[in-house]
Amino acid sequence: MTDTTVPQGTAPSARDTEAPGRRHILLMFVGLMTAMLLSALDQTIFATALPTVVGDLNGVDHMLWVTTAYILAATIMMPIYGKMGDLIGRKSLFMIAISLFMVGSVVGALSQGMTELIVGRAIQGVGGGGLMILSQAIIADVVPARERGRYMGIMGGVFALASVAGPLLGGWFTESIGWQWCMWINIPLGIVALVSATLFLKLPTPDRSKARIDVAGMALLAIASAALVLASSWGGHTYAWGSWQIIGLFALTVLAGLAFVLVERSAAEPVMPLHLFTKRNFVLTTAAGLLTGIVMFGTLAYMPTYLQMVAGVNATEAGLLMIPMMGCMLVTSIISGRYVTRTGRYKWLPMVGAVFLGAAMVLLSTMTWTQPIWVTCIYLGLMGIGLGMTMQILVLVVQNTFPITMVGTATAANNYFRQIGASLGAAVVGSVFTDRLIDLLGERLPESAGGSMSDLNSLTPEAVSELPTQMHDIIVSSYNDALTPVYLWLLPLAVMSFILLAFVKESRLATTLAQSGHTDELEEQLEVVAR
Repeated sequence: MTDTTVPQGTAPSARDTEAPGRRHILLMFVGLMTAMLLSALDQTIFATALPTVVGDLNGVDHMLWVTTAYILAATIMMPIYGKMGDLIGRKSLFMIAISLFMVGSVVGALSQGMTELIVGRAIQGVGGGGLMILSQAIIADVVPARERGRYMGIMGGVFALASVAGPLLGGWFTESIGWQWCMWINIPLGIVALVSATLFLKLPTPDRSKARIDVAGMALLAIASAALVLASSWGGHTYAWGSWQIIGLFALTVLAGLAFVLVERSAAEPVMPLHLFTKRNFVLTTAAGLLTGIVMFGTLAYMPTYLQMVAGVNATEAGLLMIPMMGCMLVTSIISGRYVTRTGRYKWLPMVGAVFLGAAMVLLSTMTWTQPIWVTCIYLGLMGIGLGMTMQILVLVVQNTFPITMVGTATAANNYFRQIGASLGAAVVGSVFTDRLIDLLGERLPESAGGSMSDLNSLTPEAVSELPTQMHDIIVSSYNDALTPVYLWLLPLAVMSFILLAFVKESRLATTLAQSGHTDELEEQLEVVAR
């Protein structure tokens, strides 16, 4: 008779498997979802307001930095929050992140120029990087991987819901009480998140006496990240790709990256341990997440602007037109999470998601400025289906690969590379789009246009709608022709993501907290015993 008992040393103790009650988890979830709402809302609320904001502040040529500053700051901070959470506990860091986010919101709301606005967005990013990572890690602290699917699905749903509300609120604020309320709204939400965290987050505190902070690793990671995003943002626009500035930034990225690897090999508590990259599932899902981030943010960052300029809709209507994508993402994220919890199967979901994502890129690249809006909405809906089947599942796979003591670090590392993809996507697409737009307008606009428009940097949707028909058509067609070809260039990234995910090993999801990170070992030992 075959003995299938889990071998000694792998079975969790009663204390290890003791889980918080359902009511306690739900109360914690309230605070986490409020924080997720803050972070997700801020990534989308400026999308519809952006054309008006940069027009008011005379900064169209700095438009991409309103998005990039936030993403870059959040990206740099993610590994720091993840590692520090594992070392000293997550609750205090969570509350600090919320507070920083609120400070950045105030700075941005009071800004009188593009510099102040970009600084405010960067401060928001410093806090926002912690909101996303810590929320995901805290759930992993109290819910086993098998049960975590439904919670991660809801988290993805909150992101999608916020992505619908963000453009709508951004459009409404812009047309009514002022775009500054895109910032001010974060204050009451931040207060709710702080109160919820104070009352409901009851988390274990690690032994802080053994904590050793990897300052050198954090600094080098920040330098490499900043240099890479700056190079991709300025390349081909502010500076030529072959200029010494861009080449120097890429060289700095490589040098800082090499130095980072050397430091991490000897650090007592590395901010991003190199042994993470010995796990196949971590490497594959992290690479796929990076590629997905490029596609997602490269598309979303400028779609509302495209809809306002090309389709001639106002900011609020542009937000409404994003609902098909976000609605599809909301539904598929929740359904996917519940499916994973019920069946324990997950590998095929992100693979199919990559297929939908690739199909959406092909379709978006065919858009014309005379195309009916409903057709564009269908294309965006397909993209939403792909994202809903992908994003949270990749995080779940990573968390299932490592033990609880490393879940924050592993989650942060995975999200870091996805955010690097987001930074590159927003920066590269923004840089190429802006550069192509300026070139096309320069080629197509008659010389007499200078008297009608004093400055292209002050070009807003309202100004375009009031132009004579000939000039209006030139500008609208230029916006379309500048952006749509870029989507086809993103297609190979979706294909590469599909190929990577095909090699993911579908390990059993842990059913207790103590099993997290050990399911592969358990399966191998059970197979040996069975033989």
